[in-house]
Amino acid sequence: MTHHQDEPMTIHLASQSDLDDAIRVLVKQDPRLKPILDRTGLPALRQRQPGYEGLAAIVCGQQLSTASAAAIWGRLTAAFDPFHHDAIRTARTDRLGRLGLSAAKIVTLKKLAREIAGGRLNLDVLAEEDADAAHATLVRHHGIGPWTADVYLLFCLGHGDAWPAGDIAIQEAIKVGLGLTTRPTPKQMAPLAEPWRPLRGAAAHLWWAYYKVIKNREGVMAK
Repeated sequence: MTHHQDEPMTIHLASQSDLDDAIRVLVKQDPRLKPILDRTGLPALRQRQPGYEGLAAIVCGQQLSTASAAAIWGRLTAAFDPFHHDAIRTARTDRLGRLGLSAAKIVTLKKLAREIAGGRLNLDVLAEEDADAAHATLVRHHGIGPWTADVYLLFCLGHGDAWPAGDIAIQEAIKVGLGLTTRPTPKQMAPLAEPWRPLRGAAAHLWWAYYKVIKNREGVMAK
């Protein structure tokens, strides 16, 4: 896990061994996670493309099934290879629409491409920022909601402390795992995750793994 001089608390989950180490630290930090880990085993690190491409892929998949998102993304990346913000910025709206993108997503992808081209959004520096500051930077931009911001920080940048408070699977897993009576709201998720700083991103991986375990136990296949 890499520590940086200027931001000593920013930890990166760049490899599976980084995540394994982080999970071991977490379980020592919060013994309530030990029985969770016993059920899940060490979770697998999930990684995606960084930069504009990674962000565009997440935006593309918003509110779609995994299969539909993959189909649209496949058509987009085949049409624009290499996939670059300038290509999307200058692409005709009707061409993007024919590839399956909704009007709202076309607006978002084009606006983000313009922000990056104009130097108003620098995705590279976010990896070094405090997770809450990086989250705030992202959600200021049109079409990036809290969930998209957190998923980008976690999977595309490997930000060790990113915390997807709005993720329903994590909320459900925490409810069951910590024996809460109701599923925590995104607002309640912030104080719940305090004990896991600066490794909330690693905790998210653990809770997703636990969600899969409890869903399978109920005889419902996890997504």
